[in-house]
Amino acid sequence: QVTLVESGGGLVQAGGSLRLSCAASGRTFSSYAMGWFRQAPGKEREFVACISRSGGSTRYGDSVKGRFTIARDNANNTVYLQMNSLKPEDTAVYYCAAPSVVYCSEYASYDYWGQGAQVTVSS
Repeated sequence: QVTLVESGGGLVQAGGSLRLSCAASGRTFSSYAMGWFRQAPGKEREFVACISRSGGSTRYGDSVKGRFTIARDNANNTVYLQMNSLKPEDTAVYYCAAPSVVYCSEYASYDYWGQGAQVTVSS
């Protein structure tokens, strides 16, 4: 059983930064890609970013490109999402997710999900 635990959410002013962390356990972390998604109230879940198992390949949703960075630490079974230049429209619950594939893809089947971390950006 894979367990994902997010941390680092909170309230920040527009233009500010936050870093989310996701600690994974239950399988060999370095063998699989990882991803981040978000869901705002009344909206569908949105792809944010993903990273390949080695960290050598990343992809981002159009709305966060150039502002967010995904990274991973395979030694500590953790994936990060650095969020800079935050906007009020980035307000959402952010979810860490794990597919059972090695490559990074928005369209992979993400089999495991964390409980979510609230990010609120005030204007």
